[in-house]
Amino acid sequence: MKVTLPEKVKIGKKELIIYGIIIFICIIAVIIAFYVQFYGRIDFGIALGISKEENVFGTKTEEEIEEFKLGFDQIFDNNVKKLEDVQNKIDDKEKDIVYTKYQKKETKLNSYDLEIHIPCINIKNEIIDKYNEEIDEFSKKAVEVLKSENKNIIYSVDYTANVQNGILSLIIRSNLKEGTNAQRVIIEAFNYDLRNNKEITLEEMIKIEHLEVQNVQNTINDSIKVEQKRVEELKNLGYNIYDRDLENEMYKIENTDIFYVTENTIYIIYPYGNEANTSEKDIIIL
Repeated sequence: MKVTLPEKVKIGKKELIIYGIIIFICIIAVIIAFYVQFYGRIDFGIALGISKEENVFGTKTEEEIEEFKLGFDQIFDNNVKKLEDVQNKIDDKEKDIVYTKYQKKETKLNSYDLEIHIPCINIKNEIIDKYNEEIDEFSKKAVEVLKSENKNIIYSVDYTANVQNGILSLIIRSNLKEGTNAQRVIIEAFNYDLRNNKEITLEEMIKIEHLEVQNVQNTINDSIKVEQKRVEELKNLGYNIYDRDLENEMYKIENTDIFYVTENTIYIIYPYGNEANTSEKDIIIL
């Protein structure tokens, strides 16, 4: 029996080029899908090298940085600014993604002066539940103040929040003055990646905004050195100012978790009142 084998199919040069292009496109698609899966925020034009993204972070002049620092206390307006639709992310559709859960203003002569706006993040998952538990500590302090008698306590809480490029950023500030103790300013911040449903770190945020981590670390180090020099000069004049420990691990980016992102600015905050009776804080602007 004579067996006839099929003739080999010859692939022309044109077909090879087409197949090559298809394979190349598939590889690029896989790379982009992988990146989006883990980072969730990439411009396809930038990924393919077709376009360039203008980097607006870390380019501010010294005058602009000082303006942002001086205006820091004015950002707390007890509202959330949304630059994109987040309706599909929220739990209670009748409330905003961040809303004022509890507010109260009350004064009792010789006992307390209280004005608080306690926020709540309107998302339901384990990470956000943990955030809201931490935020509730401000409410617990308010209850304690309202029960106090003849302690001359001044207590306030306010916040601001921003949603942009898939990042929810919330910052809360509390002012506490108890009797003759020094005023204490406590600041907490919560940053959440809405696209990937996870907490976002400062290092991740820096990379997302196309900044060099080491450059930002150098900026932090230089800023703290300048502030400590100012502290030493004031102490020589007899003032009691909070000392900065330049060797403290808290200033390392991987240990810095209090930062706020809004539009084209990242505020990095070191609030020393979180651990001591002081209103001193350092703010680095990117």
